[in-house]
Amino acid sequence: MSLLLFAAPVSVPPASAGFLDDVLTAPKTLIDRAIEARSTEDIFKDNEIVIKVNAVMAELGTIKASTEIYEQRLLVTGMFDDIELYEQFLAGVEAVEGVKELYWHVTYMSEADQEARKDEMLYWVDAMELDAKVGINLISTAGIADVNLRVAVDSFANVYLIGRA
Repeated sequence: MSLLLFAAPVSVPPASAGFLDDVLTAPKTLIDRAIEARSTEDIFKDNEIVIKVNAVMAELGTIKASTEIYEQRLLVTGMFDDIELYEQFLAGVEAVEGVKELYWHVTYMSEADQEARKDEMLYWVDAMELDAKVGINLISTAGIADVNLRVAVDSFANVYLIGRA
């Protein structure tokens, strides 16, 4: 069993991935989890952690982050322009019980810095497209059980892959 975490920068223009991304991919995620090579108990633990992280986001009134999880290894991506909210979210996520490993790829960047770097950042639709392309490549690769892998893309076109090969 091996854990994969891969980041490969690409360049393209600002993505606000988060809740909408999760909503759009939720049905596929639920179906995929049902056919994974894992126990129901393990999948339940993952879902429980994600629900707790989503509760932290709801409590703070934010949708500026997105999660992927596999075997209680939690990957969080996103971008905040409010440092206090960023720190509260980090503290809330770190307080979630049951997380074996936290891969924190959430960025704080002021609105002014985001504006200055907008040419380096993906728009949300471009991030979704890149995420889909990576997923399609996983599906079409012989010997890869794509249901055991999670893909995430951040605003800077870093691609994160977490799961079990």
